[in-house]
Amino acid sequence: MVTVIQPIQEYLAMKLKIILITALLATSLNIFAADSKTEIATFAGGCFWCMEPPFDKLDGVLSTTSGYTGGHQVNPTYKQVSAGSTGHTEAIQIEYDPDKVSYEELLAVFWNNIDPTTANSQFCDHGSQYRSGIFYHNDAQKNAAEKSLNKLNQTKSFDEPVVTEITAASTFYPAEAYHQDYYQKNPLRYKYYRYACGRDQRLEKLWGTSTAH
Repeated sequence: MVTVIQPIQEYLAMKLKIILITALLATSLNIFAADSKTEIATFAGGCFWCMEPPFDKLDGVLSTTSGYTGGHQVNPTYKQVSAGSTGHTEAIQIEYDPDKVSYEELLAVFWNNIDPTTANSQFCDHGSQYRSGIFYHNDAQKNAAEKSLNKLNQTKSFDEPVVTEITAASTFYPAEAYHQDYYQKNPLRYKYYRYACGRDQRLEKLWGTSTAH
């Protein structure tokens, strides 16, 4: 009898192990699937300090990171980018949940927070490091960006043509730590800079008072 029961017990123990391992793998895959739902958007709209706030307030935006992209210099510093010789522009990278906020919604916020008619400058900041741009990460983003640009040209009448670039995303280099969440760390300096730069005044002229910045 013992010789019969023992193999059965071993079989049941092995079966239980298989069930537990399968459950653990399924849980791991579910966690991975949940993480993989997040997507990345990259926009340039002049001073990156000013581009973080309008996206941070959106439900579905998980994080915003100020940085540099679009140039040739590897691991650029703020000083190098500010000199205008790296080819990079100040930009922000947004991690978001597409189930809560769509890329099209992000595009709408982007347009309403820039001056799309000025080349190599935004508001009081001048130089190629302040050019505006949409850096798409896949064909879906590219199509959405081009569609939003076409719609903008059809529905808005600016004094100058829209010059915001739409180009494939390249390496994004996060800016120095003191630039991240600058508007939260230094609220008074941020508000003074924003006002002195005439950003909100220009945005109101371009987009109207109903636009939230």
